[in-house]
Amino acid sequence: MIISDMTPNSQRKAHVLVIGGGFGGIRAAQKLARQRGVSVTLISAEDSFAYYPQLYHAATGGVHTESAISLTELLGGRGIEVVRDTITALDPEARTVTGAGGEAYHYDELILALGSVTNYFGIDGLEKFAYNIKSIDGAERFKQHLHKQLVEDHQADPNYVVVGGGPTGVELAAALGQYLRRIIKLHGLAKPNFQIELIEAAPRLLPRSPESMSARVQRRLESLGVKVMTGATVQAETAGALQVNGRPINTHTVVWTAGVANNPFFKANAAHFKLAKNGKAEVDNHLQSQPHIYVIGDNAATPYTGMAQTALNDADYVAADIVRALHGHDRPAYHPAAPISVIPVGENWAAAEWGRVLLYGYIGYVLRRFADLIGYADVESWPRAFKIWIQDTRREDNCLICEPK
Repeated sequence: MIISDMTPNSQRKAHVLVIGGGFGGIRAAQKLARQRGVSVTLISAEDSFAYYPQLYHAATGGVHTESAISLTELLGGRGIEVVRDTITALDPEARTVTGAGGEAYHYDELILALGSVTNYFGIDGLEKFAYNIKSIDGAERFKQHLHKQLVEDHQADPNYVVVGGGPTGVELAAALGQYLRRIIKLHGLAKPNFQIELIEAAPRLLPRSPESMSARVQRRLESLGVKVMTGATVQAETAGALQVNGRPINTHTVVWTAGVANNPFFKANAAHFKLAKNGKAEVDNHLQSQPHIYVIGDNAATPYTGMAQTALNDADYVAADIVRALHGHDRPAYHPAAPISVIPVGENWAAAEWGRVLLYGYIGYVLRRFADLIGYADVESWPRAFKIWIQDTRREDNCLICEPK
């Protein structure tokens, strides 16, 4: 039975299966769970929702709750079944997906919101030696590495290298120097000489932003002591050096933020999707790759893909589209909305792009603070969102890195 054949008075509820516990998956599940005649199951490979815009802050001493929220806490009590599994296969004819352990899950409508994965572009040594902060575990591993270097080994790197001049790389490079100096001061360590370098392969930072914004952000970074290298090609990494433009940079700390790829699920099930050159699934004007299968957020080959706001907009549209189909109503076409981009660059300073309006400095920072509040509220209740938002300017009280011995 297909969902469009069901009526609000049908005894059997339409079962919507949501794959992915990121912004898009959670938002779609929450929206659909409020509807009569719909049952929702969300399957995620992780136990927690990662608030990606604040992972850079968590990696530099921010409180853990600002970047990781339990899926059970988010979705429990809302009538949503939450399953921990990694989905590996799709059978559109049987309307099932299969988990890593072989269990099959049936759906009437399927929403794929699996997010993206790190892409190392086959560069020798990066996957083995580089750190990443695109996951909660990655951010924690990086933080513990800094602790070991400075507090246990009493040895700073001569160079801390961030690769990738997009928003994540800019945010991390701007925050890292202050964080390192804070560790050194709190633990009474000798002040070592170190350099923070930000490397970007494109001719300028933030290549998807206006040139004037790129230039302004670079000047801000340089005022914070960050060395910016553009037009620079990373060729390899070893345990003690990063090879860039034919010369080594001595370092044990490389953070890779430069590349993402579509979730490997789509390549593994390519027979069921039409994939664009970037590996993302092509969709129609209802965000469907084929009947009964929706693809949203980072996984869809749509304008503004890769942005949290896009995933949320996609989820809102898809949830409404499924309900309209269920009730036999007209289904308007999807229209992408340009997101607002706000990039923190050090304390109390951010660069914001809102349509044609560019804002910098403290006003940009204020805009980012309110954007984060709204971001938490997109997946949490307002009281809980406000509590997390208040916390996210604080540092971990029990963090070994932050507490002096």
